[in-house]
Amino acid sequence: MKFVIKKISGTIKVITGLHIGVGNTEMHIGGTDNPVIKNVLTGEPYIPGSSLKGKMRNLLRLYTGGDDAHHLVTKLFGAGAGDEGADNREKGITLLSFWDCFITDAWRQKLADEQIPYTEIKMENTIDRQTGAAKNPRNTERILPGTEFDFNLSLKVFDEKDLLPVVLGTMKLLEADSLGGSGSRGYGKIEFENLTVDGKDIQKEFAAIQPFKKSFTADFEKTDAAEEKNEDI
Repeated sequence: MKFVIKKISGTIKVITGLHIGVGNTEMHIGGTDNPVIKNVLTGEPYIPGSSLKGKMRNLLRLYTGGDDAHHLVTKLFGAGAGDEGADNREKGITLLSFWDCFITDAWRQKLADEQIPYTEIKMENTIDRQTGAAKNPRNTERILPGTEFDFNLSLKVFDEKDLLPVVLGTMKLLEADSLGGSGSRGYGKIEFENLTVDGKDIQKEFAAIQPFKKSFTADFEKTDAAEEKNEDI
C-alpha cells in the first residue's frame, strides 16, 4: 500500500467581518456581549481548525445530497458511531487534518505600524415587525475585513486515490458561503489566496473551479460505484 501526505497551504483573507464566538454567556461591564475566540497567550483572534472542519464537512454533505454517511464525507472527515450508513472500516478514519489558523506576520506588523486593533465592535438590534421599533440592542465583536490568516491542511492519500479535487471543491463552496456566525447577516465571507500543494502554486487551478457548473465529486462517485459492484461480484 502506497501512502503519502499532501500539504495544502495558503492564506485565508477575511472579506467581511468574521465572528467565531468563544461561547461566553456572561456579560462583563465594559466588555462586549459576544466576543470572538482569542489566543489566551497573545490575545490575538484566530480561526479554530474545528470551525473550518465543521463548516467544510457540512457543505460537502449538502453538496452530495445531505447524507452524513455519504462515502466522500466519511472518507475525508471520518465517521462517528452515529453514522449508521457508513462503512465500518471507515469509522474513526479521517483523511483530512486541520490546524488552527493564526494571523500572518505581515498583517500583525501592519496593525502594529498603523495602531489598529485586531477587531471591531458592531452594534446590532432586532426590529419589532409590528411597530418597526428597534429593541434588544447588543454588540458583537468581529475580526476586521482584510485580516489575513495562515492556512494549513493535510490530506492523506492511500494507494494513489487522491481526493484533492474534492477538497479544493469543498473549499470553493466555503468561499461561496460563509464561515463563523451570522452568515445570513453578511458576516464571514472569506477567500483563499496564495494556495500551494506541497509547495506548488495551484491558485489558478483553484480559481477555475466552478462547483455549480461542473461537479467535482462525479468522477469519484463513479469510481466508488464501480469498485462496490466488483466487490459484490
